[in-house]
Amino acid sequence: MIKTYVLDTNVLLHSPESLLLFEDNNVILPMAVIEELDKFKSRHDELGRNAREVIRTLDHLREQGSLRDGVSMDNASDDKPSGNLRIITGHGLIRGTELDMELPDNRIIRVAHSLHKDGDDVIFVSKDINARIKADALGMKVMDFENEKVRGDSLYSGCREIRGSAETIESLRRDGSVEMPEADFLPHEFALLIDEEKPKRSILAKAVSSGTLALLDAKRDRAWGISPRSKEQRVALELLLDPDVMLVTLVGQAGTGKTLLALAAALESVLRGKQFKKILVSRPIMPLGKDIGFLPGDKDEKLFNWMQPIFDNLDYLMHSDKKDSQGVRKAVDDLISNDLLELEALTYIRGRSIPRQYLIVDEAQNLTPHEIKTIISRAGEATKVVLTGDPHQIDNPYLDSESNGLIYAVERLKKLDLHGHITLMKSERSSLAAAAAEYL
Repeated sequence: MIKTYVLDTNVLLHSPESLLLFEDNNVILPMAVIEELDKFKSRHDELGRNAREVIRTLDHLREQGSLRDGVSMDNASDDKPSGNLRIITGHGLIRGTELDMELPDNRIIRVAHSLHKDGDDVIFVSKDINARIKADALGMKVMDFENEKVRGDSLYSGCREIRGSAETIESLRRDGSVEMPEADFLPHEFALLIDEEKPKRSILAKAVSSGTLALLDAKRDRAWGISPRSKEQRVALELLLDPDVMLVTLVGQAGTGKTLLALAAALESVLRGKQFKKILVSRPIMPLGKDIGFLPGDKDEKLFNWMQPIFDNLDYLMHSDKKDSQGVRKAVDDLISNDLLELEALTYIRGRSIPRQYLIVDEAQNLTPHEIKTIISRAGEATKVVLTGDPHQIDNPYLDSESNGLIYAVERLKKLDLHGHITLMKSERSSLAAAAAEYL
């Protein structure tokens, strides 16, 4: 049975391709959605770019016929015909409610409700929880846009526990590798091999093929004076220092060491290993709480405030290299002036080509899947990309823990040889930070 999907504006702003993802069904855009897209189109951020892309798509479809009467969306597959798109408007009030029709959200819901009353099999699609609640209260079917969603409780962790015999563990220690044909590991997956008779006896290993485990590289158990405090941090260092892993994703709560380990590995790889020509660090400009408004100064002066967490970690790493406070600041300034360290806003990443650099994108949970794709596609020859973030600390109002670009990248790329991932479990910042992450 053909369904009718009424799309909210936020669905299109989250994914411009969403128009074409409803197969052979009817897609309805209320006129209020077009009005809201018009307000976003002049913005210079990702929302503005998405709004403009949707408007261009609609203009292309308009050339094929009347959007009021409905046009084919040219999204036919081998077994299904194209879907149909219409733009319609609603009139009047929704009887028995107190919805204010001056609000765009309510005018969008009004269109879905009118079609629902006419007998259509209507599904209202919105990423706005409150809009879905209101539509549900009016008796309509509702859904979130889930094409790019990943369930957090089933997210690939990058490391698993396996029970094995004492002989298997001894063989791994003695020979450096062991065959486990029944395991079927993903590329660059890790395993904690536990003695089935003595559970306290275990060894950490990495998959070198779908059925083979090998010992970790002893040369990667330390970076820029930093040693791992957990098996997950040890796995992170193995991935961050491995030149064959071109994309590393680190997921974990606050204080688990994601940014610190990434910077330590970058300093080790650039300054000591000479594997890359410089470190490029970026993070989305996304304030926590109420924005303080425009900041004075040029681009670098504005960026300094947003990059303060990066400077905090660099200060810690430079102190670990036996420098005093004055020496730490000079060392960081020297890295920047000698073009060994560059701090860049994500706003300026688009259009760049980044060769032979160690690229770290911090707070990547605040990026959409499309933004993550844009960033990774900037990587030139011999560039390593590291994405770090906590999916449970999202400041972007259009994303949640299951739809952000970081976990989308983890799930979509986990089977590729060039990608490695680890979920960091324990906060190592301090006992207070660990308590806050667990109980608050």
